[in-house]
Amino acid sequence: MAYVPGVALLVALVAGCSAGSDADDPAADSKPGSPTVTAAPPGKYRTLPESCRAVPRSTLKDLLPGAAELPEEQQEKVYEGTAAVTYDTDRKVGCRWASDAPDASRNLSIDFERVVSYDPSVSDDDRAREVYAKKEEAAALPTSGGVTPSEKPGEKPGGSSSASPSSTPSGSPGGKPSATPSTEPSGSATDAGPDEDLRPRLLDELGDAAFLDDALTQAGSTAQHRTVSVVFRTSNVIVTVVYTEQPALFTAVPDSRELQEKAQALARKLDETLS
Repeated sequence: MAYVPGVALLVALVAGCSAGSDADDPAADSKPGSPTVTAAPPGKYRTLPESCRAVPRSTLKDLLPGAAELPEEQQEKVYEGTAAVTYDTDRKVGCRWASDAPDASRNLSIDFERVVSYDPSVSDDDRAREVYAKKEEAAALPTSGGVTPSEKPGEKPGGSSSASPSSTPSGSPGGKPSATPSTEPSGSATDAGPDEDLRPRLLDELGDAAFLDDALTQAGSTAQHRTVSVVFRTSNVIVTVVYTEQPALFTAVPDSRELQEKAQALARKLDETLS
């Protein structure tokens, strides 16, 4: 007679343990139809190119004309470039080149930054958009300083665009002198006067978004030097090209059009390399 109650007690204990395990199971608390959090997709790029080999030798010869006058051994050293100091080559790499000629010195640098979002709800591409937007804002382009949307250089009538670096960007307000950057360090196009199509501006047909900045500066008694920067984003990678010229003569002014065309041409080659 004592055996049967023992069996009943054992069954009750087993049932109690099963109920307790369900209570500890996270899935037991989930309600039918509750939303499932899906991680944002990763960016297109998982690695970066080797920066000092990203620019073809023929392009370097064009961008650094002074190097051609050097002995062969020194030429090789110039064309090899100097890698930028970085602590994570999967996230950021860069390279620098410099050459001197009797009439001017030129410097070139390129930087690749692979943006990674550590927020599972934000994609790498979205995070890269934010990083790029801050760079564009910091450049203080004329398009963000009170110019109406119809005057934005990156917007051409009918949505058409031209890949030619020297084409007039949409957004030229019919040659208004008030829109010229002649009094600003960023955007002084030439010493002869303003040139609307050479203003700092947004660029078409380069990556997912791009802009160009052009700054003419002078420090003390040294010659004026011009720095042209092209920044573009392709998916989760942001590329920056900086091309600078400083003439040997104090009175000389670097040619804005030439520097802009060459900087843009290089940027487009780098974009093709990434693609």
